[in-house]
Amino acid sequence: MSDEDERARLAEQLRRIREAVRERTQEQADTGLPPPRDPRPPEPATPLAAAPDAPWPAPPDGAAVNALWQARPAAPLAWWSRLLRRLLAPYFDAQVAFNSQQVQLDNALIAYLEARLAQTHRHYDGVLGIHGRHMAEIDERHLILQEELVAHVHDLVRRIDLVLAEGEKGRLGTASALRDLRTRVTALEERLRTG
Repeated sequence: MSDEDERARLAEQLRRIREAVRERTQEQADTGLPPPRDPRPPEPATPLAAAPDAPWPAPPDGAAVNALWQARPAAPLAWWSRLLRRLLAPYFDAQVAFNSQQVQLDNALIAYLEARLAQTHRHYDGVLGIHGRHMAEIDERHLILQEELVAHVHDLVRRIDLVLAEGEKGRLGTASALRDLRTRVTALEERLRTG
């Protein structure tokens, strides 16, 4: 016989004993307790309503920087400024190229940061959802365990009452037998005295 078969046989035997004790206790002693409820299987937890999201802060506006990245004056230049500009053109072009790259980097960093924060929030929302479901399942299991514990305590009370009732019957029976024995011994003593 395998361990599984042995366990099943023992479980069935224990179930039969428990039901027999329940039937006897219900017939012999009424404890005044309500009958225990059968344990119920866990029910899937209902999802909680999501709280309204707080508005996200607006991302920084890069329009002004994007518009001025060339760093050119808006007014026409004087003749001497144009001459100076031609001499310094390589430096100005390098600055314009740097400004352009810096604006592109700033825009890319802002887009990356927004995408990364959105991905992080989606991830944590998923983690919190799973955690919330697990907590709801744990709460449900605790309620089931509580109900099973109450049923077990009720069953124990009935068993204790049955044992006490049987013990009382035995004590009363023994006391009655002792009285009867005393009476018979007294009667025998009287017969022996009277001869």
